[in-house]
Amino acid sequence: MRNPDTPPPAASRRRTIVATTIGNGLEFFDFTVYGFLALVIGKLFFPTFTSYGQLLLTVASFGVGFIMRPLGGIVIGAYADRAGRKKAMTLTIFLMALGCALIAFTPTYAAIGVAAPIVIVVARLIQGFSAGGEVGASTTLLVEHATPANRGYMASWQFASQGLGVLMGAVVVGGLTLALTPEAMQDWGWRLPFVIGMLIAPVGMYIRRHLEESLHVAPQTAARAPRESSLKVVCTQHGRTVLAAILLLVGGTTAAYVVTFYMATYAVRELGLAPSVALLGAGLTGLISFVLAPFVGRLSDVVGRKPLILWSRIAMAIVIYPCFLWLNASPTPAVLFTVLGLLSVGLVAQTVPGITMLPEMFPKAVRASGMSLVYSVGVALFGGFAPFISTWLLNATGSKLAPAWYLVAMTVVSLLGLLWLRDHTGRDIDAAGAHAPAR
Repeated sequence: MRNPDTPPPAASRRRTIVATTIGNGLEFFDFTVYGFLALVIGKLFFPTFTSYGQLLLTVASFGVGFIMRPLGGIVIGAYADRAGRKKAMTLTIFLMALGCALIAFTPTYAAIGVAAPIVIVVARLIQGFSAGGEVGASTTLLVEHATPANRGYMASWQFASQGLGVLMGAVVVGGLTLALTPEAMQDWGWRLPFVIGMLIAPVGMYIRRHLEESLHVAPQTAARAPRESSLKVVCTQHGRTVLAAILLLVGGTTAAYVVTFYMATYAVRELGLAPSVALLGAGLTGLISFVLAPFVGRLSDVVGRKPLILWSRIAMAIVIYPCFLWLNASPTPAVLFTVLGLLSVGLVAQTVPGITMLPEMFPKAVRASGMSLVYSVGVALFGGFAPFISTWLLNATGSKLAPAWYLVAMTVVSLLGLLWLRDHTGRDIDAAGAHAPAR
């Protein structure tokens, strides 16, 4: 048996990357494909409202999944710190598959009335609970299988896997949109991605069965450990770190959900582009995230997390408004793809070092809990409802540039989080004193 205090061999790290990337990619496919079907789902489950009301309620039901993320992060994060990362990741797989099954087989409003949107909301709550625990457990596992010199690279596969999930979702929904008539897509085609998503349970179980656990606690140590909850430890001993980390997360998570998910709806509804073009653009963002994330992770191991976040966010804040201005002045597929490409590069450059910093901030005993709490709260407050806020702002102001101003504001505000956070690049995060409680 390998000594838990020594870094895992390269072969073990590769297996961890593959298993985590595929499993997490499947989870994000399940969670995000709903966003690509917002217009269809709105017509079927909220038919008594105007087209604007349908869209607003659909993106709200997309966002409602994020309400449960903090609870899922707290519960599953604590479970990961107590029972191990592998068991927590297995639990999230089954919960995500359950949410997919509910969406896939729920009759529409025309068949069962108001019960239909209620079931959809319940399904999104279950998926949100699952996603809240998945990111913390999987990122913690990746970081704990790394050496101090390659933690950025290892953690980058968490974001790369999110890009893979988005890419798969866009390809599946885009393929169905091209292959089926609008009537067939609205009748039954929209359900197929969720049926595919149900496959996450057996596939995820298989690929994660051979993961090596990174949480090793000796029985005698566990017996002497205080019964204080990991959430209490995180909040009382690392409360300032939690608040600063959530603030740091604001810029990246807002950009992620505007660029990756809302822009597909924006392109169809506001710019008049074809759904297939919008989905191709979404697929492009997923592809860029998947391909570029590991390179950015390696770069963060060399130059540090904070400098990379700082300069990428400054660049992002500068280009957002001109990109939206150009897109509205010339709403063509080529311009859409160029804008999404530019914004996606900025998104990856700031998010990969950010997501690496989160688990680095907490000691091993509460690492999954701390990571899950910060990420799920930050995403719930500022990410999941970014499409809703963008839609509301656009309608309230009458300006198609309103989402750009919102994104710029969140990007600038998030820079404040860097002031209170340590940069652990290249350091041993399990060394004594590495996580002294903030005073």
